[in-house]
This record gives sequence, C-alpha cells and structure tokens, in this order.
Amino acid sequence: MEFNPSRELALKLDAEDPLRPFRDAFIMPERDGKQQTYFLGNSLGMQPKKTNAYLQKILQDWSSLGVESFFHAKEPWMDYHDRLTGPLATILGAKQQEIVVMNSLTVNLHLMLVSFYRPAAKRYKIICEARAFPSDQYSFETHVKHHGFDPEKTVIEVHPREGENTLRTEDIIATIREHGDETALVLFGGINYYSGQLFDIAAITKAAHDAGAYAGFDLAHAAGNVALQLHDWYVDFACWCNYKYLNGGPGAIGGAFIHQNHHGKHLPRFAGWWGYDKATRFKMEKGFKPMAGAEGWQSSTPSILLYASLRASLEIFAEAGWENIQSKREKLNDYLWYRLRSVQEAKPDLFSIITPGDPDARGCQVSLLVQQNGKALYDELMQKGFIVDWREPNVIRLAPVPLYNSYLEIWGLTQVLIGE
Repeated sequence: MEFNPSRELALKLDAEDPLRPFRDAFIMPERDGKQQTYFLGNSLGMQPKKTNAYLQKILQDWSSLGVESFFHAKEPWMDYHDRLTGPLATILGAKQQEIVVMNSLTVNLHLMLVSFYRPAAKRYKIICEARAFPSDQYSFETHVKHHGFDPEKTVIEVHPREGENTLRTEDIIATIREHGDETALVLFGGINYYSGQLFDIAAITKAAHDAGAYAGFDLAHAAGNVALQLHDWYVDFACWCNYKYLNGGPGAIGGAFIHQNHHGKHLPRFAGWWGYDKATRFKMEKGFKPMAGAEGWQSSTPSILLYASLRASLEIFAEAGWENIQSKREKLNDYLWYRLRSVQEAKPDLFSIITPGDPDARGCQVSLLVQQNGKALYDELMQKGFIVDWREPNVIRLAPVPLYNSYLEIWGLTQVLIGE
C-alpha cells in the first residue's frame, strides 16, 4: 500500500488492524507508571496475561495430587506435550509427529549433532554461516574435536563478499558444491541473529542433499517470526528456542524438528527414559526402544511448568491465526522500512541498514549500523521509552512483532531518530 509520513496514517493502520485486540493479551513493560514501547521480541517475547494462571494450575495440581497429576489431574501432565505440538507444527510447517518440545536450544543442537553429524575419513566437514550465534559455533567446535578433527580445517564458514554485510545464496550454494563430497553437514541459522538476514532454507537444504550431506537449521530467530515449511523443504532437523517470538518466558523449554524420513531409522542418539516407547515405558526394561516420531529423541522428564508457560502463548497464536500473523508481520515490517528510509533521507549519515531490503530475505528484525555515537543513540532511545537492543560494536537491533506492536509505536520511534 501507499504510505505517508503522517501520524494520522499510523493511527488509521492501527484502527484497521484485525490483530489489534491481541495486544491486550500481553503485559507490556512500564517505567514510572508509563508504558514502554517494546521492540525486543527477537530477544525475549512479552509475557501473556494468562501465563500466570496456567502456572498456578500446575502448582495447584502438584500441591493437591503430587505425582498423580501425571495421570489424574484434570489436564493430565502425561499428555500435556500434545497441547503444544499442534500449534508449533502449524507455525513451523511440519507434521505434528515431527515436533518435540524438550530441553533448551543448545542441548537440542548437541543431541541432533549426535544423530546427524557422523563424520568419516573423507566426508567430515560442517558448513555454516560466518558469525553464527556463539552457541552454534561452540557446538560445532566441540563435536568436531570429539571426533578427532581440527575445527580450523573442518568448520567451513561462508563469509559475505567484501563490502557487504549479508550472504548471497549463490555463494552459500557454491561453497557447498566446492566442498561437495567432503561435507557431512550443512547447518545454518534460519535468520542470522546479528544482521537479521533470512536465509533461503529450501535452497540450502537442496544443495546440501545434492552434495550428499544432511541439512539442519538453528531457528532461534525464525520460529514464530516467518513462514516456514520444514516438512515440504525436506529439512533433516531443526532446533529453536521458544522464548523469543514464541513468548514462552525466560529460559523457556526448547523445541526440535526431525523430518519423518528419519523416523524409524536406527540413527545414533543419546537416549533417555522419556524417549522410550510410551506404551511400555513404565515396564522399566533394558534396551532402548524409542517412540516412533520426534519424541523418541526426548531424554528427561520435562518441566510441566515450562510446558504451561509456552502453552499460554501458543493458544494466542492459534486464536489469532498464523496466516493473519504473517500478513500483519509483512505489513508492519514494510511500514517500518518506509519510515526508516524517511529517516535516512533526512539524516543520510546517521545509519545504514544491514538487514536485506528484500522482503523475502527478512523477518521482523531490522539491524541498524550506526555511523557514529551509536551507543549514545541507543541510550537516547531507551531513555525515551523505546526498548531496543545494542550489539557491539555499533549495531542497534529492533523487531516490531505483530501480536503486540503497533504502527504508532514505529512512527514514534522514527520521529525520535529524525529528531522531532
């Protein structure tokens, strides 16, 4: 649509927004009695108002029934996981049996590497993006060392071209082809945490498979943010956290996807009791017999409190409708880019945008490379009630999200950037 710089347009867009009522489903931060503008759903999502009630229900079950809550609570804990996988399957473009909610992101990544990084004398390399999130880097490094390889020669990073801030898909694919029959695994972030670049997951997966390698993804910044089709793209596995766009709370329980093509196969894994065949789990027998789907990768008894916290958010996603959320995300982001470009016209030396301009290569997040005095600009925004993010050495990240951010909030932030 055609945008204009007026405050009236922002108000009109908010008034016409079909998702506007869902903002009231969240508790927005306040300072000195004044509501703040929260643009950090890419770091920690806001708390749904009903999270407390769901947590209290679990605590009540625990106090009144103890361990019998697993079977005899009004909502038995033994089946609580089933309340989460349906909504997540919709959000991730997966089949319900391909989703498991467990552990934390990095723990799940380690578990997936046990199954899908099986290096041999010739095929042993991991290809990833340069400047991947540190946990990913450390996971690669330690698994490679565990198998007796040198990380400097084994972990192949794809770098942006000189003078560019993001990767070109053709360069990623060319690197995969270059290392071809030496590559065991291609593992990228779905969206790079620093630049906000959304990678072409389908193309990367195909290139990995063409080279005879597995394809996995860290979806920490993609899950609950952008439209995904993990099943149809034949992604082998993926891991994500549920505390960013999915609002599961600080340190929320994580999630993993394992494509159904790998179900029933005798892939190596680090097993535990909770991943054992559910029908016979309580026989306590020797010999690991995994559950049929992704749940067969579970190890320990899960935290029902963390399940309940995530449920509170996923029910909001289901009520709002994933397609509706995506529609607003695209429109909200288009408006943000329109306003940021207006700032650049007024102040061309203030910042550059390192997030790709192509709408198909970005999600909610925009990363601003501030030319000078970046920390002072960040401090000013925070002091004026706009909660954004600072990343060394000179990047401000912000991510308006469709369930609780508004067009007027974007208008207000960009007015501060312009200096009005």
